[in-house]
Amino acid sequence: MAARLAQLRAQAARAAELASKHGCAYYKEVMEKNKQYVVQPPTVEKCQELSKQLFYTRLASLPGRYEAFWKELDGVKQVWKNRKELKVEDLGIATLFGVELYAWFCVGEIVGRGFTLTGYKV
Repeated sequence: MAARLAQLRAQAARAAELASKHGCAYYKEVMEKNKQYVVQPPTVEKCQELSKQLFYTRLASLPGRYEAFWKELDGVKQVWKNRKELKVEDLGIATLFGVELYAWFCVGEIVGRGFTLTGYKV
């Protein structure tokens, strides 16, 4: 345990040294590449205004998202009505998609439990 702690401490020291040497240059490079996205003047008030704009823009997009959801649901209903005409390839892709969703659900459960596999009822 002490060896692992010493190793982590050494890695942190190297990372801090690297950041102190190259941090300013990296910051300047990133800001130069992305200067078209910076709103002038860059003040706290401007940030608060932009956050409000983002919030209300997302709020205004809800009706469009609602309509898109119902269109997608209607498409799924049509596929379900015509399920007898589906090809084997389409069913295979849908099955693989479902398995992938379940796998991501399981990964999320493991992450939510603090990356531990204990506590599951099998």
